[in-house]
Amino acid sequence: MRVLILGAGVTGLTTAQSLAAEGHSVTVVDAETRAGRGASFANGGQLSYSYVAPFAGPGVVGKVPGWMLDPDGPLRFRPQADPGQWAWLISFLRACNPTTAEQTTRRLLLLSMLSRDLMREFSASAAFDFAFAPAGKLVLQPDAAALAGARRQMELQAGWGSAQSALSREECLALEPALGGIAHRIAGGIHTPSEDAGDCRLFCEGLAQSLTRSNAAVTLQLGTRVTQIIRAEGRVRGVMTTAGVMEADAVVLALGTGARALARPLGLALPIYPLKGYSLSLPITDDAAAPRISVTDSAAKVVYARIGARLRVAGMADVVGYSTALEEQRLSTLIRQARAAFPQASDWRELNPWAGLRPATPTGLPILGAAPGHPGLFLNLGQGSLGFTLAMGSAAILAAEIAGRPPPIPLDGFRL
Repeated sequence: MRVLILGAGVTGLTTAQSLAAEGHSVTVVDAETRAGRGASFANGGQLSYSYVAPFAGPGVVGKVPGWMLDPDGPLRFRPQADPGQWAWLISFLRACNPTTAEQTTRRLLLLSMLSRDLMREFSASAAFDFAFAPAGKLVLQPDAAALAGARRQMELQAGWGSAQSALSREECLALEPALGGIAHRIAGGIHTPSEDAGDCRLFCEGLAQSLTRSNAAVTLQLGTRVTQIIRAEGRVRGVMTTAGVMEADAVVLALGTGARALARPLGLALPIYPLKGYSLSLPITDDAAAPRISVTDSAAKVVYARIGARLRVAGMADVVGYSTALEEQRLSTLIRQARAAFPQASDWRELNPWAGLRPATPTGLPILGAAPGHPGLFLNLGQGSLGFTLAMGSAAILAAEIAGRPPPIPLDGFRL
């Protein structure tokens, strides 16, 4: 088949890889001039297969007012004249209940474990370096109540295949000595040895080059904006772009937050809204002062990952629209939190700040599979902050769906 994939981020490129491996002729289209320039560019870098519990958890609603009033809080909301924003927020609040959160976690774990197996298989023979490391992950808890809640989640996930352990403050510090500067803020933590880390931008660039070098059936059409999905004779036939019409037997929509506008003329209301996040990429100047294990500060909602010779710091979830502009206050908060945690890890002269838009659904479940009522159109969207983590598994599902095979995991809850 001739397949067009809209989006050259980690989701679109892994889909291209899966489809090319099955003999399809694939063209990846993106408005950017290089691969991995959207939400994949400088994300948190953690491949968090066991930490997929949705943001829409049962305890979130009570925390939202405090976060909103705190200028340094992890969540910020700026009302927009956009009905999609309000519809997303209402659906998000409805999802903040134990039943939905547990069901979502169970489904996401199936997808993340599939992704983990595929990523490990890929990394073992990858022809390019993307700073992949089996780093493990430590999620820090600030007090006894938070640690007890994390233990309950750990015990719940143990029944679904997660191998984790609860650690005391002393055990956390023994595992990661670089945490000494914030020992007073640690009650304990949850350790997962099976988690990985890597540079998503390098992964995208390397995969794009590898695919086009080794497979004549894969083409990258970069610097080309898609303006319309073309439907004719009862099915999707291709797309209109700034370079003209591109025809195909199947179209995969993997454009992240840009997908809503393209799908709307088809009558598809995609429940996706951007959660704006920030990151820093700090050169490590003192190796012993930087963490070797990936760390998440659960109170501040900030993640730390060693990516080669740099420390990636990422956080924030701002529901503020589609702008990727760097806001000084949010950056200052992230810098202050990172310096408090690992003050000697860098000289703090080169920060490499970045802001990106995570394409999130209200429940946290991505949208995968055939678009209802539109033969020839397939969806691979809404992975939110887990785009790198879930990319491989999501791509395998799309390949099965296009081939007409049963999916590798049940798709209950994932379809639009």
